[in-house]
Amino acid sequence: MRNDLTIYDKVAQSWWSDDIRWVRTLKNLVPGRLGWFDRQIDWQDKAVLDLGCAGGFMAEALATRGAHVTGIDPSEGAISAARARARAQGQRIGYDVGVGEALPYGDASFDAVVCVDVLEHVADLTRVLAEVVRTLRPGGMFLFDTINRNPLARLATITVAEDLLRLLPRGTHDPAMFIKPAELRAAMQGVGLVPGDFTGLGPRGVNRRLDLTFGPLPLTAILYMGLAHKPVILNGG
Repeated sequence: MRNDLTIYDKVAQSWWSDDIRWVRTLKNLVPGRLGWFDRQIDWQDKAVLDLGCAGGFMAEALATRGAHVTGIDPSEGAISAARARARAQGQRIGYDVGVGEALPYGDASFDAVVCVDVLEHVADLTRVLAEVVRTLRPGGMFLFDTINRNPLARLATITVAEDLLRLLPRGTHDPAMFIKPAELRAAMQGVGLVPGDFTGLGPRGVNRRLDLTFGPLPLTAILYMGLAHKPVILNGG
């Protein structure tokens, strides 16, 4: 089975334990992403949606930067783990169960939407992006990462990361759902977003547990991240 999203429910109770290598890999990606995201936006006092938040790694990091964070994910187990973690840490993060194609929030609710390790899993990319636009305030920012679609990306993420190194469970991704940067730019423009810079994301070293650490890279051939803005005045509006 490809694009197997049940993996998040299966490990929900151990999400914050650091006992599972592939979950640690997801956690280690957060500072790598924020190494670039932090240069694009001042999070302080911003209303931010973490779209596809899983157990809350990114949401917690954003809250520590002073953002007012809401997280949403289809995995009830992951959301339960995220809520328990927020309570234990005394953090005021709102968590909801739901999908990106039908966000349960009003128009113009957020200053920023963050969407990492998600777009290559969604059932309807255009609907998700349309919901991002709807829930962003004018001038708001969409920050994301996803996986490029080409033979090298398939080799790195499926053959190496899943099958050989087991950095992720087998079946986590369906390479047919990977997204070329030009396709994503076109999809964002189609719903009214204005694409900005894209950059690569990948391994930059190892830590004391011999887990990979991550950061921005110049090449977007495998993992890439980027941003887009909602115009202050939409075309025709």
